[in-house]
Amino acid sequence: MGAERATAMIQGYDPRTGEPAGEPVAETTDEEVDAVASATALPFGIWEGLGPAARAGVLDAVAGALDARTDDLVAVADTETALGSGRLSGEVARTTGQLRHLAGALRDGGYLDAVASGPSEGVPGLRRINRPVGPVAVFAASNFPFAFSVAGGDTASALAAGCPVIVKAHENHPRTAELTARIVAGALAGAGAPGGLFAIVHGVDAGIRLLNHPAIAAAGFTGSRRGGFALARICAGRPVPIPFFGELGSVNPVVVLPGAADRDAEAIAAGYAASLTLGAGQFCTNPGLLFVPDDARLPGAGLLSAIAAAVDATSGGPMLSERIHHGFEAAAGELEAHPAVALLATGKPGDGPWAGTPQAFRTSLDEFAAGLPGLADERFGPAGLVIAYPSVDDLLPVLAGLGGNLVGTVHVDTGSPADVAAARRVTAVLARTTGRVVCNGWPTGVAVTLAQHHGGPWPATTAPAYTSVGAAAIRRWLIPVAYQDFPPDLLPDALRNISP
Repeated sequence: MGAERATAMIQGYDPRTGEPAGEPVAETTDEEVDAVASATALPFGIWEGLGPAARAGVLDAVAGALDARTDDLVAVADTETALGSGRLSGEVARTTGQLRHLAGALRDGGYLDAVASGPSEGVPGLRRINRPVGPVAVFAASNFPFAFSVAGGDTASALAAGCPVIVKAHENHPRTAELTARIVAGALAGAGAPGGLFAIVHGVDAGIRLLNHPAIAAAGFTGSRRGGFALARICAGRPVPIPFFGELGSVNPVVVLPGAADRDAEAIAAGYAASLTLGAGQFCTNPGLLFVPDDARLPGAGLLSAIAAAVDATSGGPMLSERIHHGFEAAAGELEAHPAVALLATGKPGDGPWAGTPQAFRTSLDEFAAGLPGLADERFGPAGLVIAYPSVDDLLPVLAGLGGNLVGTVHVDTGSPADVAAARRVTAVLARTTGRVVCNGWPTGVAVTLAQHHGGPWPATTAPAYTSVGAAAIRRWLIPVAYQDFPPDLLPDALRNISP
């Protein structure tokens, strides 16, 4: 699979200072990648064979082990991400909550989708069940060092499905990844999981080699479109192509209807500013596009000034890496330089060399439509574009042409018949172009529940039928198998006692 690479080191940095954070971590060599990928064959069969109840117990054990080391995990992660102890402690809890949530799905058993039909005259006896796809490569995210990284939703759901997992750690937080991996591996071993079920690799080249390894049967990714497109091409171009479940970013359009703008201007402005700047704007659910009534023609004349005041009152914070900060600065600068765009508001600069300054820009619906697709690009950070629309009739075709997004939001005065009628039309468009539609709220915040869908049409994700959050995330790593005319003793346990 190519010549061996010289071992290099990956250094984490403190975003507050730009200085190195702790000792570097060695990149994984080609030989090491091949070894951990090849070693997944034996644990795959054993892990699936343990059955859902046993796997659920192991996931609970991993959750308990991570909870017990929360303080250690937060301390390391804060030096590499500057996300703060409160946010990071909550993220560890979210991560362990995901593990327990998926353990509950295993005990319920519905994810197996076990069904039987026949036999009858001229029709064979068929029994179908979902089986694990095989070893999974998980690419950790930069902006969630726990919930979408080494022990995050992709890893938890793949393990729940019965798949071995190899995680490619993110370069922004290598020591956090290493510590998390040690805790997970120790908990797996202590709970009786087979050796070789879980491993971690470091480095871009290691991730590419892992994705090309014939043992890998599927991959999950959360990150940029550029990175996701590159990995998707690798998966599609392999001698045996594999499914690639990528979450590739989003601008998450928010529509404020005239009645809501007139009634709730101050509350909407405050909610927008808070959502826009949450986590220094480094969320895939950031409200990048805000559509508001044109204050020259429609009610709600105070909304734009309220938005400007709310954004002016915000403060920036350190971004995750120098590269992300530079990307944000370039994207915001390009937007400000656009001839059809005006600066609406600027928050206070944050501290540190990689701090992002909150910014809101303004344009008209006609100018926005003329500037597509560029004006609808994601700007990863605390910058948003506010678009003034003259009427809902004018807005709908532009909204429909935005392409896929993770979340769409509508703010409506439910006591106004005109707003309610308009909301039905807006929601109909958003339900075709986003994976989750929010009413009178904000897109940031993704609850881990049975009913959650964190996905969306291309290019928000590469597989819009699937979610990366909630119990249904397990379905990405399952494939249906039908057994025809099999005697009961040769069937998987879950199929033996099902009545046609």
